[in-house]
Amino acid sequence: MNQSLMEILHPIPDPRKPRGIRHPLPAMLALAILAILAGHSSLEAIAQFGRDHGYPLAFALGFRRGKTPTKSAFSKLFRRLDIDAFEAALSLWLRLRQEQDDSWAIALDGKTLRGSRVGEAPGIHLLTAFVPTAATVIAQMRVDGKTNEHKAALRLLGILPVEGKVVTADAMFTHRDFAQKIRW
Repeated sequence: MNQSLMEILHPIPDPRKPRGIRHPLPAMLALAILAILAGHSSLEAIAQFGRDHGYPLAFALGFRRGKTPTKSAFSKLFRRLDIDAFEAALSLWLRLRQEQDDSWAIALDGKTLRGSRVGEAPGIHLLTAFVPTAATVIAQMRVDGKTNEHKAALRLLGILPVEGKVVTADAMFTHRDFAQKIRW
């Protein structure tokens, strides 16, 4: 199954009201992904990337009017977008690209995001599945404060294609159920 990025982005639910939609959702998401891959990380830089590449890129991505969205359009979209559905679609696209090379390994690791702690509230902790050979995060999951990385890793392994792959993790994951999940 060799799906394009646009085909994978198409099923993501559009959170915008149908009446005022100017830009197709898959085109906006594809532009954001393309700009980020080109090294642009802020919403202003993503919007500028679209303007800099003009009509050819706009029409290639599926923008009907040949104009790409502004910073505020991206801001409104990303505040409302189902991030889990977007990450799942992006993760699927990356995994499909990696399936051609069976030699890749998956590294699992958890980190607390810097600057995410507010007062006494703990910071946001993410568990990430990373493919070092491609320098790609293929999946990530937020670890709730009431659970730990081990339980989140078991859930993450349930959605990752681990058959025939080498899975690495730190000592925190040296549990029988974790090893069984990798082996089967």
